[in-house]
Amino acid sequence: MQKEGSVIPNEFTLSSVLKCCSSVSNGLRLGKSIHGWMLTAAVYLDVALENAVLDLYVKCEALDYAKRFFELMDDKNAVSWNIMLAGYLSIGDMEKSVKLFKKMPEKDVSSWNTIIDGLMRRGYEKDALELLHQMTSCGPSFNEVTFSISFALMSSLRNPELGRQLHGKVWRLSIYEDALLRASLIDMYCKCGQMEKASRIFQELRQVVAEVQHSHSVPWSTIVSGYIHNGMLKDALEIFSSMVRDQLEVDVFTLSSILSACAISELLELGQQIHGYVQKLGHIWDIFLISAIIDMYAKCGKLNSAWLSFEQTQSRNIVVWTTMINSYAIHGKGAEAVQLFELMLNQRIAPNEVSFVSVLTACSHAGLVKDGCKYFRLMKQVYGIKPSVEHFTCMVDLFGRAGCLEEAYDFIHENRISNMTQVWKVLLSSCLVHKNVKMARRASEKLLQLQPSEDSPYILLSNTCSDYDNWDEASKIRVLMKERKVMKLPGQSWT
Repeated sequence: MQKEGSVIPNEFTLSSVLKCCSSVSNGLRLGKSIHGWMLTAAVYLDVALENAVLDLYVKCEALDYAKRFFELMDDKNAVSWNIMLAGYLSIGDMEKSVKLFKKMPEKDVSSWNTIIDGLMRRGYEKDALELLHQMTSCGPSFNEVTFSISFALMSSLRNPELGRQLHGKVWRLSIYEDALLRASLIDMYCKCGQMEKASRIFQELRQVVAEVQHSHSVPWSTIVSGYIHNGMLKDALEIFSSMVRDQLEVDVFTLSSILSACAISELLELGQQIHGYVQKLGHIWDIFLISAIIDMYAKCGKLNSAWLSFEQTQSRNIVVWTTMINSYAIHGKGAEAVQLFELMLNQRIAPNEVSFVSVLTACSHAGLVKDGCKYFRLMKQVYGIKPSVEHFTCMVDLFGRAGCLEEAYDFIHENRISNMTQVWKVLLSSCLVHKNVKMARRASEKLLQLQPSEDSPYILLSNTCSDYDNWDEASKIRVLMKERKVMKLPGQSWT
């Protein structure tokens, strides 16, 4: 078009081209070139075209360019402000996001949806809820997107009561028939543990809107995931069977959920059938499904089948590698897990937080103390990953299983994690295994400070004393439990 020169690009052409730039690898360079050409050619930039330029810089994560361009815009509309708001939210700058939202001269429903959703996704659920209350009193009317975000927020807050009130509001509006909105509602009740209500809405959806089952698999996927999340595997399998029988489209998310349920319940035969079904549908190249298949075989005791699935995978990302490393770890094959971890590093695949949890667990179960310490240092010093409670717990378990209880105790204080109850519980369990009453007393004293009403510190210390024939000490601990009114849950056995 440029070479022929007979037709001059108008604002619609340029907006389309700028939109294309944000979806290609060298889009920022191309977009800046087009922006420069527009300025050189003295193209008139109306607000829609300016918004296209602004959107390009935001989507290409060039926030400095976006900010300067936004400040130079003379005619900003609600879309301009919303694009800039989404930009700050995308980089996690919540302070600037909220400040910009408050400065907005005109807040449409999209503005409110963007800030509430952004706050929720970044873990600021209470702030999101506060803004939702403000929107109710002084903002625009809710639309379908607002309700979907609100239901997701109630799920995060585990607040079914507010969710029920929003449900009532939706029910009174004509938008209640929207399948995706009902899927959000089902998801909210599922995550709040109210499966009876979720099931009722799902059954209504099947009966009232029969055509939805052929056009939307979202409600089906949501209810299957909800049943699995709440331990109702039989109900999940019934719905899944209905989907297969009615020849509905079964998405990758549903298949992954069913495979995870098979892994948890060790249903190998069913897992193998799902694996065959996945191959039949042609989803076998999906990375997350492959990971779920590997995990299912490993947890069902078929480590060779897990390795075969891993080996047959041509395109392996960090998720697939981590799943296989973890499979070796849970089977106590520490040397194989470490070897696979090293192979992953050699192939220039950067490990993430979960990868290090898996390899540290493997080292712990196999007694590879030196390797575990090496990977813990590697995680912090080379990859810049800040250790979480899972990593610290793995390290204390690594020392504890190997009988290095003093080293475990020193590790806790050196890393200033003495306020984490999990690490002390792990150390106390190791003391029980190695019958070290002195260290057990130190660990339990700290645990009793952190959780005075928890029964496990008393029980573990009492058992350690009993195993060492220190009956007087064990008796004193039981008396202390009674004085503090700490109740032990009764044990159960199927034997």
